[in-house]
Amino acid sequence: MIASINKHLRQMAISLLGFGFDPRKLLSLKHYSRFRRDRAEWLRQGGEITKGYRILTDYSDSAGTAGGHYFHQDLLVAQLINEHCPVRHVDIASRVDGFVAHVASYREIEVVDLRPLPESVHVNIKFLQADLMDQQDLGLTDSLSCLHAIEHFGLGRYSDPVDVDGHIKGIANLVDLVSSKGRLYISVPIGRQNKVYFNAHRVFHPSTILNHDSIKKYMQLVRFDFVDDRGDLHLKASVDEVMPDIEFGCGIYTFEKVN
Repeated sequence: MIASINKHLRQMAISLLGFGFDPRKLLSLKHYSRFRRDRAEWLRQGGEITKGYRILTDYSDSAGTAGGHYFHQDLLVAQLINEHCPVRHVDIASRVDGFVAHVASYREIEVVDLRPLPESVHVNIKFLQADLMDQQDLGLTDSLSCLHAIEHFGLGRYSDPVDVDGHIKGIANLVDLVSSKGRLYISVPIGRQNKVYFNAHRVFHPSTILNHDSIKKYMQLVRFDFVDDRGDLHLKASVDEVMPDIEFGCGIYTFEKVN
Protein backbone atom coordinates (compact mmCIF):
# COMPACT_ATOMS: atom_id res chain seq x y z
CA MET A 1 0.00 0.00 0.00
CA ILE A 2 2.76 2.45 1.01
CA ALA A 3 4.81 1.50 -2.06
CA SER A 4 1.80 2.19 -4.28
CA ILE A 5 1.25 5.60 -2.68
CA ASN A 6 4.94 6.50 -3.10
CA LYS A 7 4.80 5.46 -6.74
CA HIS A 8 1.79 7.70 -7.40
CA LEU A 9 3.49 10.59 -5.58
CA ARG A 10 6.60 10.17 -7.74
CA GLN A 11 4.50 10.14 -10.90
CA MET A 12 2.67 13.26 -9.76
CA ALA A 13 5.97 15.00 -9.03
CA ILE A 14 7.30 14.08 -12.48
CA SER A 15 4.12 15.45 -14.09
CA LEU A 16 4.46 18.72 -12.18
CA LEU A 17 8.12 19.01 -13.20
CA GLY A 18 7.02 18.58 -16.82
CA PHE A 19 4.98 21.77 -16.47
CA GLY A 20 7.84 23.67 -14.85
CA PHE A 21 6.67 23.35 -11.23
CA ASP A 22 9.12 21.82 -8.78
CA PRO A 23 7.37 20.35 -5.68
CA ARG A 24 10.71 20.32 -3.85
CA LYS A 25 10.68 24.12 -3.75
CA LEU A 26 7.32 24.05 -2.02
CA LEU A 27 8.65 21.57 0.55
CA SER A 28 11.62 23.85 1.19
CA LEU A 29 9.28 26.39 2.80
CA LYS A 30 9.79 24.47 6.05
CA HIS A 31 13.19 26.20 6.23
CA TYR A 32 11.75 29.71 5.99
CA SER A 33 11.85 30.29 9.77
CA ARG A 34 15.54 29.35 9.83
CA PHE A 35 16.19 31.77 6.98
CA ARG A 36 14.54 34.54 9.01
CA ARG A 37 16.65 33.69 12.07
CA ASP A 38 19.87 33.63 10.02
CA ARG A 39 19.01 36.95 8.41
CA ALA A 40 18.29 38.54 11.76
CA GLU A 41 21.60 37.25 13.16
CA TRP A 42 23.47 38.63 10.13
CA LEU A 43 21.98 42.07 10.69
CA ARG A 44 22.61 41.87 14.45
CA GLN A 45 26.33 41.37 13.71
CA GLY A 46 26.32 44.53 11.60
CA GLY A 47 26.27 42.76 8.23
CA GLU A 48 24.93 44.61 5.20
CA ILE A 49 22.47 43.18 2.67
CA THR A 50 22.82 44.52 -0.86
CA LYS A 51 19.85 42.61 -2.20
CA GLY A 52 17.66 39.80 -0.89
CA TYR A 53 18.22 36.46 -2.64
CA ARG A 54 16.35 33.87 -0.61
CA ILE A 55 17.45 30.25 -1.20
CA LEU A 56 15.71 27.66 0.98
CA THR A 57 16.58 24.43 -0.83
CA ASP A 58 20.23 24.20 0.28
CA TYR A 59 19.70 23.89 4.05
CA SER A 60 19.19 20.14 3.82
CA ASP A 61 21.25 19.51 0.68
CA SER A 62 24.31 17.24 0.55
CA ALA A 63 27.83 18.17 -0.55
CA GLY A 64 27.10 16.84 -4.02
CA THR A 65 26.01 13.82 -6.00
CA ALA A 66 28.34 10.81 -6.20
CA GLY A 67 25.83 8.35 -7.59
CA GLY A 68 23.16 7.89 -10.21
CA HIS A 69 23.20 7.21 -13.93
CA TYR A 70 25.14 10.19 -15.23
CA PHE A 71 27.75 10.41 -12.50
CA HIS A 72 28.76 6.76 -12.88
CA GLN A 73 28.48 6.36 -16.64
CA ASP A 74 30.27 9.63 -17.47
CA LEU A 75 33.20 8.93 -15.17
CA LEU A 76 33.48 5.23 -15.98
CA VAL A 77 33.38 5.53 -19.78
CA ALA A 78 35.79 8.49 -19.73
CA GLN A 79 38.21 6.28 -17.78
CA LEU A 80 37.73 3.36 -20.19
CA ILE A 81 38.52 5.59 -23.17
CA ASN A 82 41.63 6.88 -21.45
CA GLU A 83 42.79 3.32 -20.79
CA HIS A 84 42.07 2.19 -24.35
CA CYS A 85 43.81 5.27 -25.84
CA PRO A 86 42.09 5.38 -29.25
CA VAL A 87 43.40 7.38 -32.20
CA ARG A 88 40.06 9.14 -32.62
CA HIS A 89 37.03 9.42 -30.37
CA VAL A 90 33.59 10.53 -31.56
CA ASP A 91 30.62 11.05 -29.28
CA ILE A 92 26.95 11.04 -30.25
CA ALA A 93 24.63 13.24 -28.17
CA SER A 94 26.06 12.49 -24.71
CA ARG A 95 25.99 15.05 -21.92
CA VAL A 96 28.37 17.90 -22.75
CA ASP A 97 28.75 19.25 -19.20
CA GLY A 98 29.48 15.76 -17.90
CA PHE A 99 30.95 13.03 -20.09
CA VAL A 100 32.22 15.25 -22.92
CA ALA A 101 33.88 17.57 -20.42
CA HIS A 102 35.58 14.61 -18.70
CA VAL A 103 37.07 13.36 -21.96
CA ALA A 104 37.96 16.84 -23.26
CA SER A 105 40.04 17.43 -20.12
CA TYR A 106 42.69 15.04 -21.43
CA ARG A 107 42.13 14.54 -25.19
CA GLU A 108 40.28 15.72 -28.29
CA ILE A 109 36.67 14.59 -28.68
CA GLU A 110 34.38 15.08 -31.67
CA VAL A 111 30.80 15.75 -30.61
CA VAL A 112 27.81 15.10 -32.88
CA ASP A 113 24.29 16.13 -31.87
CA LEU A 114 20.95 16.94 -33.46
CA ARG A 115 20.82 20.10 -31.35
CA PRO A 116 23.11 23.10 -31.86
CA LEU A 117 26.04 23.68 -29.52
CA PRO A 118 27.53 27.14 -28.94
CA GLU A 119 31.13 27.42 -30.07
CA SER A 120 33.53 26.48 -27.30
CA VAL A 121 36.86 28.08 -26.46
CA HIS A 122 38.04 24.64 -25.36
CA VAL A 123 40.03 23.38 -28.33
CA ASN A 124 39.56 19.69 -27.45
CA ILE A 125 35.83 19.86 -28.30
CA LYS A 126 35.00 19.66 -32.01
CA PHE A 127 31.29 19.89 -32.86
CA LEU A 128 29.12 18.81 -35.79
CA GLN A 129 25.33 19.12 -35.92
CA ALA A 130 23.73 16.03 -37.44
CA ASP A 131 20.89 13.53 -36.92
CA LEU A 132 22.12 9.98 -36.26
CA MET A 133 18.76 8.47 -37.16
CA ASP A 134 20.08 9.11 -40.68
CA GLN A 135 23.32 7.68 -42.02
CA GLN A 136 26.13 10.20 -41.69
CA ASP A 137 29.42 10.36 -43.59
CA LEU A 138 31.65 10.97 -40.56
CA GLY A 139 34.35 8.52 -41.54
CA LEU A 140 35.27 5.46 -39.50
CA THR A 141 36.46 5.85 -35.93
CA ASP A 142 38.17 3.41 -33.59
CA SER A 143 36.20 4.75 -30.60
CA LEU A 144 32.56 5.89 -30.42
CA SER A 145 30.25 6.69 -27.52
CA CYS A 146 26.52 7.34 -27.16
CA LEU A 147 25.52 7.68 -23.51
CA HIS A 148 21.93 8.04 -22.33
CA ALA A 149 20.84 9.25 -25.78
CA ILE A 150 19.57 6.32 -27.89
CA GLU A 151 16.44 6.11 -25.72
CA HIS A 152 15.35 9.53 -27.03
CA PHE A 153 15.79 8.88 -30.76
CA GLY A 154 12.52 9.36 -32.66
CA LEU A 155 10.37 10.57 -29.76
CA GLY A 156 10.35 14.19 -30.94
CA ARG A 157 11.47 15.51 -27.55
CA TYR A 158 14.44 17.35 -29.02
CA SER A 159 12.65 18.47 -32.21
CA ASP A 160 13.76 15.31 -33.99
CA PRO A 161 11.27 13.68 -36.38
CA VAL A 162 8.92 11.18 -34.72
CA ASP A 163 10.02 7.66 -35.68
CA VAL A 164 9.02 4.56 -33.73
CA ASP A 165 12.14 2.82 -35.08
CA GLY A 166 14.44 5.75 -34.36
CA HIS A 167 16.49 3.84 -31.77
CA ILE A 168 16.87 0.85 -34.10
CA LYS A 169 18.12 3.04 -36.95
CA GLY A 170 20.36 4.94 -34.57
CA ILE A 171 22.12 1.83 -33.27
CA ALA A 172 22.66 0.53 -36.82
CA ASN A 173 24.22 3.85 -37.82
CA LEU A 174 26.46 3.83 -34.74
CA VAL A 175 27.78 0.38 -35.58
CA ASP A 176 28.49 1.49 -39.16
CA LEU A 177 30.78 4.26 -37.90
CA VAL A 178 33.06 1.96 -35.89
CA SER A 179 36.17 0.57 -37.56
CA SER A 180 37.33 -3.04 -37.22
CA LYS A 181 38.47 -3.74 -33.63
CA GLY A 182 37.09 -0.35 -32.63
CA ARG A 183 35.16 0.23 -29.41
CA LEU A 184 31.53 1.29 -29.06
CA TYR A 185 30.23 2.55 -25.71
CA ILE A 186 26.44 2.67 -25.30
CA SER A 187 24.37 3.36 -22.21
CA VAL A 188 20.58 3.27 -21.94
CA PRO A 189 17.94 3.10 -19.19
CA ILE A 190 17.18 -0.53 -18.33
CA GLY A 191 14.25 -2.22 -16.61
CA ARG A 192 12.35 -5.48 -16.43
CA GLN A 193 10.75 -4.92 -19.83
CA ASN A 194 10.82 -2.58 -22.81
CA LYS A 195 8.74 0.53 -22.19
CA VAL A 196 8.11 3.88 -23.85
CA TYR A 197 7.47 6.96 -21.72
CA PHE A 198 6.33 9.37 -24.41
CA ASN A 199 7.83 11.80 -25.14
CA ALA A 200 10.59 11.50 -22.52
CA HIS A 201 12.48 8.27 -23.14
CA ARG A 202 12.44 4.51 -23.64
CA VAL A 203 13.46 1.90 -21.08
CA PHE A 204 15.05 -1.29 -22.41
CA HIS A 205 15.26 -4.81 -21.08
CA PRO A 206 19.00 -5.40 -20.49
CA SER A 207 19.22 -7.92 -23.36
CA THR A 208 17.42 -5.75 -25.94
CA ILE A 209 20.56 -3.99 -27.18
CA LEU A 210 22.36 -7.34 -27.47
CA ASN A 211 19.61 -8.62 -29.78
CA HIS A 212 19.81 -5.72 -32.22
CA ASP A 213 20.67 -7.09 -35.70
CA SER A 214 23.77 -4.92 -36.19
CA ILE A 215 25.05 -5.63 -32.67
CA LYS A 216 24.63 -9.40 -33.09
CA LYS A 217 26.28 -9.38 -36.52
CA TYR A 218 29.22 -7.04 -35.97
CA MET A 219 29.86 -6.43 -32.27
CA GLN A 220 31.23 -8.44 -29.38
CA LEU A 221 30.41 -7.47 -25.79
CA VAL A 222 33.65 -6.65 -23.96
CA ARG A 223 32.12 -5.71 -20.63
CA PHE A 224 28.80 -4.77 -19.06
CA ASP A 225 28.37 -2.44 -16.11
CA PHE A 226 25.13 -1.13 -14.68
CA VAL A 227 23.64 1.32 -12.23
CA ASP A 228 20.77 -0.01 -10.13
CA ASP A 229 17.61 1.75 -8.95
CA ARG A 230 19.44 3.08 -5.90
CA GLY A 231 22.03 4.78 -8.07
CA ASP A 232 24.85 2.36 -7.18
CA LEU A 233 27.33 1.15 -9.79
CA HIS A 234 28.01 -2.57 -10.43
CA LEU A 235 31.28 -3.12 -12.30
CA LYS A 236 32.03 -5.90 -14.78
CA ALA A 237 28.69 -7.56 -14.24
CA SER A 238 26.76 -10.08 -16.31
CA VAL A 239 23.57 -9.02 -18.07
CA ASP A 240 21.94 -11.91 -16.21
CA GLU A 241 22.98 -10.38 -12.88
CA VAL A 242 20.65 -7.40 -13.24
CA MET A 243 18.12 -7.84 -10.46
CA PRO A 244 14.67 -8.90 -11.70
CA ASP A 245 12.88 -6.04 -9.93
CA ILE A 246 14.91 -3.22 -11.52
CA GLU A 247 12.65 -0.43 -12.80
CA PHE A 248 14.94 2.35 -13.99
CA GLY A 249 18.60 1.44 -13.97
CA CYS A 250 21.31 2.25 -16.49
CA GLY A 251 23.06 -0.37 -18.60
CA ILE A 252 26.57 0.54 -19.78
CA TYR A 253 27.72 -1.65 -22.68
CA THR A 254 31.26 -1.75 -24.09
CA PHE A 255 31.43 -3.45 -27.49
CA GLU A 256 34.26 -4.24 -29.87
CA LYS A 257 33.72 -4.58 -33.60
CA VAL A 258 34.69 -7.95 -35.02
CA ASN A 259 36.26 -8.42 -38.44
